[in-house]
Amino acid sequence: MLIESFQNDKIKNITKLLTDNRFRKKSKVFVVEGQQENERAQKYDFEPVEFFICENIFKGTLPTNKIHYVSDKVYEKIAYRGSSEGIIGVYKTKEANLNHFKPKENSTIIIVEGVEKPGNLGAILRSCEAFGIDALIVTDTKADFYNPNVIRSSVGCLFGMDVFQGENEEVLDFLNKNTFNIYTTIMDESSENIFKRNFKQKSAVLFGTEHSGLSDFWHGKGKNTLIPMTGSIDSLNLSNAVAITCYEALRQKS
Repeated sequence: MLIESFQNDKIKNITKLLTDNRFRKKSKVFVVEGQQENERAQKYDFEPVEFFICENIFKGTLPTNKIHYVSDKVYEKIAYRGSSEGIIGVYKTKEANLNHFKPKENSTIIIVEGVEKPGNLGAILRSCEAFGIDALIVTDTKADFYNPNVIRSSVGCLFGMDVFQGENEEVLDFLNKNTFNIYTTIMDESSENIFKRNFKQKSAVLFGTEHSGLSDFWHGKGKNTLIPMTGSIDSLNLSNAVAITCYEALRQKS
C-alpha cells in the first residue's frame, strides 16, 4: 500500500517525532534518515521499528523490518534533508548509564557542559568517533542525542559511540572514582599547552559553551589546558577545539 496523504496517522506521527523533542523522548523512538545512517544504526544494534521508503528515490537493499511505501511528495515532507536517498527508519532509543561505562587504562573521554546547538553536538560526535575517543559526556540534561540534526551532522557517528548525560556532580564523582586526569579549558595564567598533557593515561577533557565557557563548578577541579594559537582571536569554535583535542589524544597513543 502506498501512503500518499499527509493526513495518514503514521505520517503525522513521524512528523511529530522529527519536530517535538518531548514527544520523541516520551515515545522512546527516534528517526534516522539516509542509507548510510540507517546502516550504521543497525550495525551498532539499534532496534528498528519500521521504515518509510520512497521507491522512486531509494536504490539500496530493502530492510527486512516493516516497510511503508510513500509517495514522492509525502517523502519530501517527512525527509529532514529533502529528497535524500529515499529511506527513513524509526528506531528504539537506548538508555545509557554512566556507571555502567568501564574505562580502559588509557581511555580518553570528552565532556561538554551545556552544548547549545544540535549541529555542534553532531560535529563533536563525528570527531570523537573518528579519533577513537572512548566516550562523550554531556553535562546538560536538556541535550537530545536523538535530535534529527544531531544524527545528520554526526553522519550516524552517534550510533558507534558511548554517549552519556549527567549532572556536574555525578560526572566529577565518576572521574574521581576512576582516577581520570581532569583537564579543564579555562583561560588563565595556569593553563598549559595541550601537547604537553599526557593522554596515554586515563584523561578527561572538559569544554564549556562558546558563549561563557566552563561554569564555576569546574574551577579548581582539574588542570587548565589550552590549544596554542598565533592569531588575534582568543578562542576556537567548540567543535574545532574538540576535534584538535581528539586528534592530539590519538597522536600520542599511536
